[in-house]
Amino acid sequence: MKPPPVVYHGPDTVAEAVRLLAEHGAEAKVLAGGQSLVPMLNMRLTAPARLVDVNRLDELAYVRTDLHGVRVGALARHADVERATHAFEAIPLLRQAVRTVAHPTIRNRGTTVGSLVHADPCGEMPAVLALLDGEVTLRSERDGERIVAARDFFVGPMESACREDEIAVEAYFPRPRGRTGSDWREVSRRNGDYALCGVGTLVRVDEVGAVVGATAVYIAMGPVPQVVDVTEAVAGADIASGVAWAAAGQIAADRLEPEDDIHAGADYRRHLARVLTARSLQAAYEAVAP
Repeated sequence: MKPPPVVYHGPDTVAEAVRLLAEHGAEAKVLAGGQSLVPMLNMRLTAPARLVDVNRLDELAYVRTDLHGVRVGALARHADVERATHAFEAIPLLRQAVRTVAHPTIRNRGTTVGSLVHADPCGEMPAVLALLDGEVTLRSERDGERIVAARDFFVGPMESACREDEIAVEAYFPRPRGRTGSDWREVSRRNGDYALCGVGTLVRVDEVGAVVGATAVYIAMGPVPQVVDVTEAVAGADIASGVAWAAAGQIAADRLEPEDDIHAGADYRRHLARVLTARSLQAAYEAVAP
């Protein structure tokens, strides 16, 4: 299929882009990497009258790291995040997760901030932002900039808090506190396919290596990224036997409410969540334990 006809705009500045969005509202869509939008146009799942192409806004093509975390501009490609050594050193989970996004060709064009706005419940980067309790900066002509926390940004499947007159200019991924290990893993039918279940984990330990915190996030298990705190199963527990990790997996599986679809049943997804959680937590712990 072919996309519907559209009026094309190629703004040279962010101010011009937000002016166009303010002027045309629901008629316009922002085009960055296009790896989600273009297929939706081809399948006529969306039919905007206008496209606002932001690929000339080079000031938004950055991945920056400081003591507090990693900031990703709206035109930074997934591949930029994947290759940014400074970002990996600050938050290993970013590279661990982004390497499972589709295929290298798609990562070379798709943007991390664009995937956040797309808010696909099977998307890896929305889940990473949710697990890290990150933020998205939005800009509009009417209100200037506003910052939305991840817990408020993903409001439903394929639905974010970004308004029709706003452009998402930056995502902020906070650096985990203390000594924290991370892991990301997922199961899909083929490499690069959407995951049947994906899980990312953070495990924080004290100075002697005892677990003091553990959280997990899930994709393909609900309408938005699902964050589950499983500290109760592992804090202060004897983790050498693996029983605590298994218990954490069971807690997570009991709290998740996946649905049946043509790809997998809810019971199978819940089974995957239980098994992957235990393995991921153990790997995250081993990444930081003395």
